[in-house]
Amino acid sequence: MPVQAQSPAPTFTPEEVGINEKLGTTIPLDLELKDEDGRTVTLRQLIDKPTILTLNYFRCAGICTPQLAGVAEVLNRTAAVPGQDFQVLTVSFDERDVPEVAAQKRTNYLGEITRPMPPAAWRFLTGPGATTKALADAVGFKFKQDKDDFVHAAAIIFISPKGQVTRYMYGVSYLPADLQLAAQEAARGEAQPTINKFLKFCFSYDPVGRKYVLNTTSLGAIVIILASLVFVFTLTRRGRKSKSEEGQ
Repeated sequence: MPVQAQSPAPTFTPEEVGINEKLGTTIPLDLELKDEDGRTVTLRQLIDKPTILTLNYFRCAGICTPQLAGVAEVLNRTAAVPGQDFQVLTVSFDERDVPEVAAQKRTNYLGEITRPMPPAAWRFLTGPGATTKALADAVGFKFKQDKDDFVHAAAIIFISPKGQVTRYMYGVSYLPADLQLAAQEAARGEAQPTINKFLKFCFSYDPVGRKYVLNTTSLGAIVIILASLVFVFTLTRRGRKSKSEEGQ
């Protein structure tokens, strides 16, 4: 039986896929999107408080599902009050997604919320490809279509009530205290650099598997550096001890 040749795995450069932080940038608030009921809304109408923006697509079989599940989990655990201290906007960058699908996704994820929370605190929006691409570009979110799917990273992006980008958090899980602090910073319009970029350094996004994988080269370099520092420190202490003993 002949062996069927497999297509080579797609490759993408950091310039094509990833996140280029644009802290302090004001997003285009007059962009028109569709809400879950198919009504036209603008970001200016929706963003009236600190806002967490997530960019996903609703047919995604990769990191979108764990990321949105991670959002639901942190909403349940944070001391900040969803709908009062902040809100969440999930925007699909796939123009094939329609309001009906957005409404179903919203119902699914609101079902994971175990604390009192108004439904308006988490909105799911769709729109034309050019519009959602303009929003993605404004926050530095770079994605690329691969046949019927998309290659993209995972992050939540904090937006101030005036539409300024104030913070990025990477990955698919988030600490409640970090979210609360970031929401407070967004309320004040304070753009803060990302301190914890460990995930980006030690983990690489696998565009084929749609997941983060351990970057053994980077981790190995860290281990070698730490081991070298320990070795030098040990030799230095031994040298000092020997001199001290000779002087006695």
